Amino acid sequence: MHNNLSPAPLWRLRLGAALAALMSASAALAHPHVFADVGLALALDADRQVTSVEVTWRYDDFFSLLILEDMGLDPDGDGLLTPDELTALERFDLDNWYEGFEGDLYMYSGGAKLALGAPEFVSVSIDAGRITSVHRRSVQPAPADGLVIEPYDPTYYIAFEASLPITLPAPCRATVHAPDLDAAAQKMQAELAQIPEDQFLEIEPGRDFADRIEVTCAGS
Repeated sequence: MHNNLSPAPLWRLRLGAALAALMSASAALAHPHVFADVGLALALDADRQVTSVEVTWRYDDFFSLLILEDMGLDPDGDGLLTPDELTALERFDLDNWYEGFEGDLYMYSGGAKLALGAPEFVSVSIDAGRITSVHRRSVQPAPADGLVIEPYDPTYYIAFEASLPITLPAPCRATVHAPDLDAAAQKMQAELAQIPEDQFLEIEPGRDFADRIEVTCAGS
């Protein structure tokens, strides 16, 4: 739940408010409430500079069910959506990206954060009870070699895992480095112990739990 720290899509605020009513702030920060597999497809120009990224989010089955129920879709519960229902589901996680919300994706070149454009809807589907949404964003051109990408929610409301394919043209390749989850959890608990409970939502532990994706290009 982003509270007043960083704007978020309405679906996240709605579900976050419901969960917050069931637990204390400390419990809410103790673990994420939504899980999503992440995949990325990078587009490069002739100079091997990244120009855009296609982002795939595959949500966990429980969260997918909450979304379908919240939107009044799949009333028969068979996990299959009609064409009209799929159309209604389009952009459910893309609309209402307020100014300042960075889309839970951070890209760096030479240590400098790259600017990413607004999301463009690509597709949405549901399979085995899980919603998969795909969108594309332009990227401030930068050399692909040495690129660092971190998909994460700063507040750790959503736990993203870069478990889907990370693709880009040869000779470039991506390597995913998993975080030290134990160290991240200890750091978060230490931060929570040092601040008043009414300020718990001000900490942003998500980056400590994030996968780090590094791009290298042979012959660069």
